[in-house]
Amino acid sequence: MTRTYGEGCPIALSLDIVGERWALLVVRELRLGPRRYRDLQEALPGITPAVLSKRLRELEEYGVLHRRELPPPAAARVYELTEWGASLEPVFQALARWGVRSPVLPLTGEVSADSIMLGLRTFFTASDASGDGVSWSATYEIGLGRDVYRLRVDDGRLTELARGPATTAPDVLVRTTKAVWQAVLDGAEPLADAVAAGRMSVTGDRTLLQRLVDAPRKIRPTPAPAG
Repeated sequence: MTRTYGEGCPIALSLDIVGERWALLVVRELRLGPRRYRDLQEALPGITPAVLSKRLRELEEYGVLHRRELPPPAAARVYELTEWGASLEPVFQALARWGVRSPVLPLTGEVSADSIMLGLRTFFTASDASGDGVSWSATYEIGLGRDVYRLRVDDGRLTELARGPATTAPDVLVRTTKAVWQAVLDGAEPLADAVAAGRMSVTGDRTLLQRLVDAPRKIRPTPAPAG
């Protein structure tokens, strides 16, 4: 480790490993599957190549991720989380729920497509989200520009979210942009308006898509104390 808190506390050790700037965000971008170096660069435009290379090297040394060569025809090197690295998932979900309630600092700036989809998973409300007392099951493929994701809901529970196209024909196929998808999920634009305006293409049952859009529980920031 290049720097350490020098304490025997497991929290301090965790920060020694993933507490450097950009380290957790690199890990965030691997939560839905392997990525190439250039994919990480595109998803994290604020990081310099030197820092990205350093963080990848450190995280590999610490056992959080590892490199793997894809066989032909891809023939590319990808980075993916180890089993131990993937066990950070509850930490990410807790940080997201905590951060979104910030009473002072607003959520501003760009977010990656992975981050938007991971937010859907973090805030997904199990069972019925429509209020009609009926849970649902469906498969989805969501295309956000070049990024494609597959999802599965079983009896009102999100059981699969991964990067890559659906392996079989999905019940609902969506093609849109990252900005429009985020606006619909956030409730800033109704799903029907996005479709009617041609900003979102939907193939399949729109009712099932509306259920998915309604499933994330909207959490509002906690007001800052007066004075």
